[in-house]
Amino acid sequence: MKIKSADFVVSALAPESFPQTHFPEFALIGRSNVGKSSLINLLTERRGLSKVSTTPGKTVMINFFKINGSWFLVDLPGYGFAKVAKTRREDFNDLVATYIETRPNLACLFVLIDARLPPQPIDLQFIEQLSSVAVNFALVFTKIDKQSPTRTRESIEAFTTLLRKRRAELPPIFTTSITTQAGKSEIHAAIDRLCSEARAKPTVRSASSSANRNLDPADDNADRDDDPTG
Repeated sequence: MKIKSADFVVSALAPESFPQTHFPEFALIGRSNVGKSSLINLLTERRGLSKVSTTPGKTVMINFFKINGSWFLVDLPGYGFAKVAKTRREDFNDLVATYIETRPNLACLFVLIDARLPPQPIDLQFIEQLSSVAVNFALVFTKIDKQSPTRTRESIEAFTTLLRKRRAELPPIFTTSITTQAGKSEIHAAIDRLCSEARAKPTVRSASSSANRNLDPADDNADRDDDPTG
């Protein structure tokens, strides 16, 4: 996949501000400081598109970015820490829940997990809640360059072992590094496949039975673009 354009569209504080579009959307969510903004910049090949902050909970709105004029990356506020007043936190959580539960063109929700940490209850709880929502999602383990490959494998195994106790089937799994660009081409390939499927369907969520299979990084060797720049 070649990224020809990546443009900020809107920051939404209410569903009424969501873009009125039929293009497929790929949303990113995770605990604060998991590397979400950096991953957006990596995937879009635009260093400053999403502002990287050292302050946890900086993102309190839903940010929409239009990519190649044909699909969206959506930056959802991190769960577990929101730097807003207590009186606004319920509305803040409702906004994210409304987007995930009702956005008809949400093709995939990428749930980011810090590969350096032991399994965090809040991550497991969030993923368990997705069981009641008709949404395709995948796990993205970030910051793998900060430790050895062995530690990353052990971290993923520990997380998936606990997740299997909560879910009958594991979602697709990606591993990423901003420094080495690991995982970029695999996620690009998954997005490309789901965009192709969305073009053949009247609504993205109507393809829920097969979309997670189309996200599987194991399929990338067959579908990956020969261009190493992604």
